Amino acid sequence: MAITAALVKELRDSTGAGMMDAKKALTETDGDMEAAVDWLRTKGLAKAAKKSGRVAAEGLVAVAVEGGKGVAVEVNSETDFVGKNADFQSMVSKIAGAATGVDTVEALAAAEVDGKTVEATITDAVATIGENMSLRRMAVVQGDAVVSYIHNAATTDMGKIGVLVGLKGADNGIGKQLAMHIAAANPAALSEADLDPAVVEKERQVQIDIAKESGKPDAVIEKMIVGRMKKFMSEVTLLGQAFVVNPDLTVEAAAKEAGVEITGFVRMEVGEGIEKKEEDFAAEVAKAAQG
Repeated sequence: MAITAALVKELRDSTGAGMMDAKKALTETDGDMEAAVDWLRTKGLAKAAKKSGRVAAEGLVAVAVEGGKGVAVEVNSETDFVGKNADFQSMVSKIAGAATGVDTVEALAAAEVDGKTVEATITDAVATIGENMSLRRMAVVQGDAVVSYIHNAATTDMGKIGVLVGLKGADNGIGKQLAMHIAAANPAALSEADLDPAVVEKERQVQIDIAKESGKPDAVIEKMIVGRMKKFMSEVTLLGQAFVVNPDLTVEAAAKEAGVEITGFVRMEVGEGIEKKEEDFAAEVAKAAQG
């Protein structure tokens, strides 16, 4: 696979590695971005393991809570401008309301809003506003209490990031703090048991490779791996993370102190996981100049 300057730049941006190191990593892994990140981490050349995501989709995430059920819905548009449109916001709000009565995005598409299905409502909005839109996904959280939070709100109960957190026990104010923590810390799962085993095994293998590079005895390496995996779990699981309101406590301990148990959560961000094709601006201008 050809190692382009764009690939090298993407790897540099996502890891903080030097240009030549990024290029070598991509060469060694035949252009596989994830494998290149792992190669850099193994060699101790990656300053961060975050992967840059070039988000294409715009639109809004809306949340709604009814009783012990909370829903989060993402409706996409082509531009951020549409997300500020009052008609679009009204439509998304009604769709979120309809979502409290269903459990899947397919059922939501068929649910009725103002006498029409959600799918037909969105189709009509495309014709009216003149921009492509889609109902991308929905998620459900249940509990004795469900608390919602919107970060970067465009209007009431909708914005760029929507969070739901389900609690066992009565919420005494901790729910909002937990939801804000989730928005900021972006945990991958509630607990170690909820993590994808493949993700855990991949991290373990990376840490083994890093430890082996140190040249230390196997017995020492085994202890290093235990400690590093414990640290990994504390960074990516909600219950294991240091609580942003009081970093001396884990989220699990903070919830227990407040007399509740976290039963589940959702953090939904507009456009996450959707890549946007980015063109070279200079090339684009040159193309336009040629007619």
